[in-house]
Amino acid sequence: MIHVTLKQLRYFDALARELHFGRAAQACSVTQPALSMQIQELELNLGVSLVERTRLGVQLTTQGTELAKRAASVLGEVRDFIEYAQHGSETLCGTLRLGVIPSLAPYVLPSLLPLIREQFPELELRLRETQTHTLLQELVDGKLDLLFLALPVKHQDVETLSLLKDKFVLVLPEGRKVHGPIHATPELFEDERLLLLEEGHCLRDQALAYCSLQEVRSISTFGASSLATIVELVSSGFGITLLPELSLGVETRGRNLKVVRFEEPEPSRDLGLVWRATSPRKNEFKEFGELIIQATSGMIENAGKMIS
Repeated sequence: MIHVTLKQLRYFDALARELHFGRAAQACSVTQPALSMQIQELELNLGVSLVERTRLGVQLTTQGTELAKRAASVLGEVRDFIEYAQHGSETLCGTLRLGVIPSLAPYVLPSLLPLIREQFPELELRLRETQTHTLLQELVDGKLDLLFLALPVKHQDVETLSLLKDKFVLVLPEGRKVHGPIHATPELFEDERLLLLEEGHCLRDQALAYCSLQEVRSISTFGASSLATIVELVSSGFGITLLPELSLGVETRGRNLKVVRFEEPEPSRDLGLVWRATSPRKNEFKEFGELIIQATSGMIENAGKMIS
């Protein structure tokens, strides 16, 4: 009888992702010899070669590539099995590993966290803030339970729930005059320097896509990786920018800025939740979504008062 352990599958899964024995061992919190021995035992038990060891590193064999996909699926099912046992009869309790993108975390969390503490005191929230592609991979890998970010995301192993629209507004130095209706078109930026986050940030891509600004030539980043830096540059007269409405309460505070709403149809981004399609906690996640709506409703109302 062929005997395969979950430990062996976890080690093989890590090796398949890292393609490096040292990094895989570190990810599994074991020594490299211990991981290598388990991989060898797995190959021996299965009677196949899973990896090819070369001077340049590690490569999966043809069978190894297919079995790596199946190992990841098995480990996912085991995680969901455990989650169901822990949360099947409860609602928003235990541990929730939440991933949030940087253009949402500093603005929504200050309103959301007190609600969680008040309404679900038994919930232990563990936060991870980074960019979308990393969060999505960590969700699929089982390192995170739930994501709060901008939709859509495309992955066959996840489900999504749209929660709210976050409108984009035009932000200018306080003394800048605005003539007539403001339309989100490339012509608006012909004589202005548009300041956006550096490449790789989803908010930059969303602003360009949703406002049809892909062809605007006068885009500058100054290497900025935070909205706070962009807004400070605008306040000092270096250009203009687009901000999501939810960020206004934080980013415009104490700065000399004019905030202008666009004409209909107002550009916006769709915000929502993402979870693994196999997760047994879907009802919990939907309830968490209601908390987010509750937390952001007041923020949107207050933001409206700041807009010209």
